[in-house]
Amino acid sequence: MKLKFLGTGTSQGVPVIGCTCEVCTSKNPKDSRLRSSVIVTTDENKKILIDCGPDFRQQMLSNHETHVDITLLTHEHNDHVIGLDDMRPLIFKSGKNIPLYCSPRVGNEVKNRFPYAFADERYPGAPAFDLHDIENKPFHVLDIEITPIEVIHYKITVFGYKFKNLAYITDAGFISDTEKEKLKGLDVLILNCIRKFDPHPAHFILPDVIKLFEELQPKKLFLTHISHHLGLHDIEDKQLPFGIHLAYDGLEINF
Repeated sequence: MKLKFLGTGTSQGVPVIGCTCEVCTSKNPKDSRLRSSVIVTTDENKKILIDCGPDFRQQMLSNHETHVDITLLTHEHNDHVIGLDDMRPLIFKSGKNIPLYCSPRVGNEVKNRFPYAFADERYPGAPAFDLHDIENKPFHVLDIEITPIEVIHYKITVFGYKFKNLAYITDAGFISDTEKEKLKGLDVLILNCIRKFDPHPAHFILPDVIKLFEELQPKKLFLTHISHHLGLHDIEDKQLPFGIHLAYDGLEINF
């Protein structure tokens, strides 16, 4: 299996509109970050998308991805779901509804934002989804086991997802001891890290992530959901402790 980062930025993306900081004006493509999303490719070439934000169309085209078999949603914030309408070409091509796996709360929000996708009589050209409610326990789809990881993002619960010995977590500011047990000793752990300094009410910052790395001891830790406040990729990546890396758009990991 492999995981590709379609986007590694925060809700504003990088560069930020109107910002002239050294990150936002950098010519290094690794400093340009679309909204956070990944696509997992199984051994049978099935495609699992995690989150579908406002950059979905651009991400699929830039990475030469042509289909999605299922979509996992972490939570309902717009930078993680608002691109769902852009799945229409994939739905039309396959002739099938796209299955969405998420918590019931997130599913209700998706219905509220895209009511035309769930109408009894949809207008021609509307997207179509099959909602599958999941809870905080492993489930099987596409012949693989997926384990949700429940984390806290300010005051709401968010699901990360674990496949084999890799886990992907975005938009987290707290992980309970119970959920940490699912994350110990992984080959690859992916965590959000919004900036280097100044505690954030909803996201991990770099000292939080380093502490979790020492506690959970994955072989490799990749940072995602990165803002322009974290610094230039090529400088900051070299300064991270051994085993911790900055992810960037287009990076692919085999696992």
